[in-house]
Amino acid sequence: MAKKASKKAAASKKTTAKRKPAKAASKKAAARKTAPAKVKPKAKPAAKARKQAAKAPVPNLAKIAKPAPARKKVKYATAESMGKAQRSISISEFFAKNRHLLGFDNPRKALLTTIKEAVDNALDACEEAGILPEVAIEIDQLDETHFKVAIQDNGPGIVKKQIPSIFGQLLYGSKFHRLRMSRGQQGIGISAAGMYGLLTTGRPVRIISRTSARAKAHCYEVQIDTKKNRPDIVHDEQIEWDASHGTRVEIELEAKYQRGKQSVDDYLMQTAIANPHVAFTYRAPDGRHETYPAAVRQLPAIPKSIRPHPHGIELGVLIKMLQDARGKSVRQFLTGDFSRVSPRVANEIIEISGIRKNARAVSLDGSDAKAIYKAIQETKILAPATNCVVPIGEDQLIKGLKTVMDAGFYTAATRRPAVYRGNPFIIEVALAYGKPEKKDPDAPSAKVKVAKLEPDQPQSLAKVMRFANRVPLQYQPGACAITKAVTKMNWRGYGLTQPRGALPSGDLTIIVHMASVWVPFTSESKEAVASYPEILKEIRLALQECGRRLGTHIRKAVRIKQELKKRSYIEKYIPAIGEALRDILDLKERQVTKVCTNLKDVLERSRKF
Repeated sequence: MAKKASKKAAASKKTTAKRKPAKAASKKAAARKTAPAKVKPKAKPAAKARKQAAKAPVPNLAKIAKPAPARKKVKYATAESMGKAQRSISISEFFAKNRHLLGFDNPRKALLTTIKEAVDNALDACEEAGILPEVAIEIDQLDETHFKVAIQDNGPGIVKKQIPSIFGQLLYGSKFHRLRMSRGQQGIGISAAGMYGLLTTGRPVRIISRTSARAKAHCYEVQIDTKKNRPDIVHDEQIEWDASHGTRVEIELEAKYQRGKQSVDDYLMQTAIANPHVAFTYRAPDGRHETYPAAVRQLPAIPKSIRPHPHGIELGVLIKMLQDARGKSVRQFLTGDFSRVSPRVANEIIEISGIRKNARAVSLDGSDAKAIYKAIQETKILAPATNCVVPIGEDQLIKGLKTVMDAGFYTAATRRPAVYRGNPFIIEVALAYGKPEKKDPDAPSAKVKVAKLEPDQPQSLAKVMRFANRVPLQYQPGACAITKAVTKMNWRGYGLTQPRGALPSGDLTIIVHMASVWVPFTSESKEAVASYPEILKEIRLALQECGRRLGTHIRKAVRIKQELKKRSYIEKYIPAIGEALRDILDLKERQVTKVCTNLKDVLERSRKF
């Protein structure tokens, strides 16, 4: 009985223990209703993203992944397929894609290059025909970038059948194979200008030419076929023309007109300096008219063609000449195909080379040609004749300078002919310095010429004008031998200021002209002269000759300025001396005036310039 009572007591304790948490839970629920609700803090984005990623079901990659597509087989070229793609390239097609090589880099330069090429051809034709050139240049602006250029000359004209090839085919001309001085060399310029006009505007070149007053004028419209390098005649007719003889070329092109340096205006001014026998008339796009009259009425001498000099050829050229010398012995070949090779010199070359005298030139192989080439280099041969090169002349250069600029001092020097790679050339230099001298009526002596030197004021750098065969070179001055020679000169020794590695400072214009049968240009656009040691040396010597004269003029001007300054000091005190003598010696006014006059005369005689 006692065990049963204990079990009942334990069971009652368990039921009471179970009821207590229920009461406590009801109390907590009531407290929650009465207490304010607590705001749960928002989960951070990163944490929230991680939770969502953890809850998301894991995808079955085996079902999603697809097999990679099979790589396509690359088909490489074969020798046969590459052979079928090979074809020849026309010279005109090449320059159509690389027109910057010919000077058509940008619209402004293209306008200048077009006019320059046409003017060069006009001057060459007039001088060869013995006609004093008269050239008219007209530029019309048809649109913002669309221009029409017309160049007309009074030359001998062009025969009808030659007109299409001259203006519609590259590398067609009469000057490439002859060794004599001329402005054009390669037969590219004017036809390249027409090609540029066709590419940029789609318009052909229009040419009017007449050979004499009795013949009718021919009018052509020609465009170049760039794939075949041949002319396509668009229009051909005979017309009436006012000029008795001459040629007129009209080209439409995309261009830009702008005055200033490296412009058409600057080009014509420089051309007038180097060609004082030419008369220019110019009409600009803005309607402005300019005239450059001829400073002299005499044509320059006509240069003569010469044969190549042995020291100016290379081995490959010699081999080709030997192959073309059919029916000639080696001795006849040397004396007949080269200049300055006499029979004695030919025998000496044959003896050194070990070739038989009567051997036929065509029968010689490469080793024989190499032996002859080495023998030529070891043999003393006279320099080539210089009648193939005609310089401008010192007097003509100064006259040309005076027509376009005023200066206080002019000088010019022409060097003796020299040779580079067997090609004769002549260097000419001219200087124009200072401002025109003005007579001061208040000066003590009207006969004294005073040069105005103002070293304290900032001075600009000297202007360099480069010429090759009378043609101005306006682009790429840094790559030109002329600029390098002028910059390396020590101009301080001649009284000028010069920053290190730069041109001299001051009101100075330097003109350098190179005349040669073959000017070594650095590119087809003919903008800079190559730096051969012989050319640099001749330019330096010519600059030094003119520089010595300039230094004498500057030192004299400085001396005159100093003397005038001293004289002004003395003249300032002459009236005071006269008054002091009057007080000491009791002189009359007439005597004082006479004393002052005598003192001034003594000053004039004692301080001579």
